[in-house]
This record gives sequence, structure tokens and C-alpha cells, in this order.
Amino acid sequence: MLRKLMKHEFRATARIMGPLFLIVLVLALAANLALRFLMESDTFLPNLLGGLLMAAFVIGMVALAIMSIVLMVNRFRTNLMGDEGYVTFTLPVSSHQIVWSKIIVSTVWFIATGVVEAIALLVCFFNLDVMRDIFSSEFFRQAFHALHELIKEYGLNVPAIAIELIVLCLLSCAVLCLEFYAAMAVGHSFANHKGALSVLFFFVFQFAIQFISGLFFNADEFEHMFNAGMNGMQAFHQMMAIFIGMELVIGAVYYVITTFTLKKRLNLQ
Repeated sequence: MLRKLMKHEFRATARIMGPLFLIVLVLALAANLALRFLMESDTFLPNLLGGLLMAAFVIGMVALAIMSIVLMVNRFRTNLMGDEGYVTFTLPVSSHQIVWSKIIVSTVWFIATGVVEAIALLVCFFNLDVMRDIFSSEFFRQAFHALHELIKEYGLNVPAIAIELIVLCLLSCAVLCLEFYAAMAVGHSFANHKGALSVLFFFVFQFAIQFISGLFFNADEFEHMFNAGMNGMQAFHQMMAIFIGMELVIGAVYYVITTFTLKKRLNLQ
């Protein structure tokens, strides 16, 4: 049933995110042409048009990032907190399956948004001559040699680092979803001012997490963890393990708050 929920969620959200991805990529191509032709002109009108295209590209990039979050929040609110909630909670699925479908789909769209924006930046600033000069330059060869020496001397484990960063990225996206979900679930458990209370609880959760994290990172025990003769890479891996563990704990807290509130205290009236 989880697969069916995700399939429905992907279909509903793809109607919005798909066209937005296409628009941003088209704007990136237009911005590239503006940089290469219009903004290099000596006349006013082409320069103005090029500037407008670049501004549209920047606005599109920002709007895409914001829209991915707004869509994630709105889908959860309308499907579970509004009139659709009466239908959603009559489906033969558990609240855990519903929440997981939202988390997975939203995380996928967050990652896809980051990938599309990275591609859009490459398209915007791509220039074949410049790329050829970069990869054939002495600077690039020296940088590649320096990276090779770092790997050789300090034992950089590139695959392990990549896996840790990917795991941390995925967990961060999921925790971001759960933070919004928990705030909305708690806010909508009250009879009045549900939207305002959801915003309030979001900032309350933010403050609590920042306060606890500050206490943890300032603790003497935390400092002593990195004074045991570890080298740089060992310290890095331990730091990544701590960050991943913290994300898991924070996500678990938000998940419990969300699912418990949906099952026990949700007020759809």
C-alpha cells in the first residue's frame, strides 16, 4: 500500500514540479545566451534584455527552491489537515504509511530540485572555450595532482566520504519534512488558530533543537572526543557519524510527535 500512496503522490506533485524544472532549464539556456551575446553588446536595449533574462533566471532558481518546500507543506496540510483528511484517514492504510509516503516523495523532490538547479547553473555559465581552457590549464593539472597527493598522504577514502555526505543529505531532507509535519500536526490538534499555532510550534521546535545542539557542541565531553590522537580523516568520519546520529535522533522525535498526534489528537473540525 505504501507503493500505491507514493505513486499517487508522485503523480500529483509531478504536475507542478515537472513544468517548473523545464522552465528553470529554459531560463538557464536563455541566461547563457544573454551572457554570451546580449550583455556583451554596446547598445542599451540588448544589455537591458540580457539583464532581464538573467534576473528571470535568478528568480526562477529561487522560486523553484521555495516551491519545493511550499508544495511539500501544502500537500501534507491539504491531504491530512483539511477536508481531504476525512477521506485520507478512511483508507486502509496506517498513519505511518501515510507519513512515510510524504517523507519519501518530498525528499526525492528536494534532491531532484538540487540536481536540476546544479544543471541549470552549468547550462547558464557553460562556455565550450572556457571549459576547454580550464581542463587544459596548468592550474587544473596542479589541482588534480594536489588532490592525488592528499588521497595518498592522508588516506582520503573518497567513496566513504561520498556515502556519508549522501546519507547526511537524505536524512537532512527527511528531517526538514518531519519538522514541518510535526509542527502542523501539533498546531492542528487545537480547535482554533491552527495555522498560527503551526507556525508557532515550528519556531518552538527550531529553538529547542538549536538550544540542545548548542549545549551538546559546547560540552567538554564533545571536545575530549577529538583529543584521542586521531588523525584528520578519523576526526572527519567521527564528526560525520555524530551529525548523522543527531539527524536520526531529531528525525525520530519529530516522527513520533507527528504520528502520535495524527492518531490521537488530530482535530479536523
